[in-house]
Amino acid sequence: MFDPTEKLKEFIACESVSADPAFAPGLRRAQEFVSALLESLGMKVELVPTAMHPIILGAREGPPDWPHVVIYGHYDVQPPDPLDLWTSKPFEATIRGERIYGRGAADNKGPLLVHLTALARLLEERPDLPMRITVVVEGEEEIGSPSFSEFLARYKDRLQADFCLLSDTGNPSPNQVVLTCGLRGILTFELEVAGPKCDLHSGLHGGVLHNPIQALCEILASLHDAEGRVAIDGFYDAVLPAEAWEQAELGKIGTTEEEYQRFLGVPGFHTPPGISPLEATRFQPTLEINGIGGGYQGEGSKTVIPSRAFAKLSCRLVPNQKPLAVWQLVKSAIEFRCPPGVRGTLKLGHHGRPYVVVPPGRSNTPPDQNPALKAAFASAHEGVTRVFGRPPLYLREGGSVPIIADLKSIVGLDSVMLGLFLPEDNLHAPDESFNLRVMEKGIEVSRHILSSIAGLAG
Repeated sequence: MFDPTEKLKEFIACESVSADPAFAPGLRRAQEFVSALLESLGMKVELVPTAMHPIILGAREGPPDWPHVVIYGHYDVQPPDPLDLWTSKPFEATIRGERIYGRGAADNKGPLLVHLTALARLLEERPDLPMRITVVVEGEEEIGSPSFSEFLARYKDRLQADFCLLSDTGNPSPNQVVLTCGLRGILTFELEVAGPKCDLHSGLHGGVLHNPIQALCEILASLHDAEGRVAIDGFYDAVLPAEAWEQAELGKIGTTEEEYQRFLGVPGFHTPPGISPLEATRFQPTLEINGIGGGYQGEGSKTVIPSRAFAKLSCRLVPNQKPLAVWQLVKSAIEFRCPPGVRGTLKLGHHGRPYVVVPPGRSNTPPDQNPALKAAFASAHEGVTRVFGRPPLYLREGGSVPIIADLKSIVGLDSVMLGLFLPEDNLHAPDESFNLRVMEKGIEVSRHILSSIAGLAG
């Protein structure tokens, strides 16, 4: 039996940044680490080639009447920059108090190990466990999972299962677990505004042309109204309101607006009228400016009119918004608002649909919902209540895991998403960490889920 904390240290040491080709050796080490771990559990392991980073496919086979569960995770991580803001080295795991620090600790290496450790403990206790398990671990999640939908189409038959179990979502506190029942979709794109054929002396040519940075800022400023709503016709037309049970669950979250404001460190919120901050992050779509650049940005001054300026933007989408339909709305609005003295170019990035699964017993639960999925939610509820001392909440989350919607649309597979990371875990930021107490409790909950589902066999 392996020690999950020691294994997590090894996993963090694999510098598996998918966005940067310089980290190719670390990605290979992460693939080898996961493959070896799955083989130690008696699984047949296959590396499925993609255009970039292979998908690891592990299988524990058995009779077709055994329950079948898919476990999902990803071995790639975000870049560690800015390095000077880390207290310890990002790829040398460090334990301080109840936390293990390192890039990928919470997203998604620690949570993935939660489920693999639970499976290992269960198999040690019950080597003849009547359950088929398929483990899918990809290496491109942090860059939008560009290869995943093709993989799902190719391996659809092998992924026919009762449900998918994963942990790439969060909880509001160490003692309050969320069984995430919805994720926002995503749409990313870039806008470049071009003016003169080259950078110009601002004294010799200033005042006779539309500065691309100014034009870009004017476009960006027009995308929201003064009250914080996206100012694009039709943007909200497809948005479905939250159900009454969802509003009731949100009311149990235990986080006040004042606490959330202090956590963010902002002087105030900027949400549309009638929308609370906690509602905005779960039930409302967004259009955000994620990066902006152009002109001279070094030390001192350089009086230049830049030839180009750019911005990186994204939308988070909610049911029933469709990414490409929203893209056409946004694209048309920006093209129309581009001033005549400059040229605007838009480039579509990655995108994914929103996803919602209705927990059993809610007023709008589909009557034909998979019985094994209902059993999985019931066992998760029971396990969380027993291990954490209080029942889980059922909430949508503001983040996006596009592959979850793809699993549903391509394979027909719904997901049980056990929240494990916390707001203070600093996902995508310096000093990322994972709470070791939550990790151990999560292992027990995952073990309970798998054991309960295996009990359905026969």
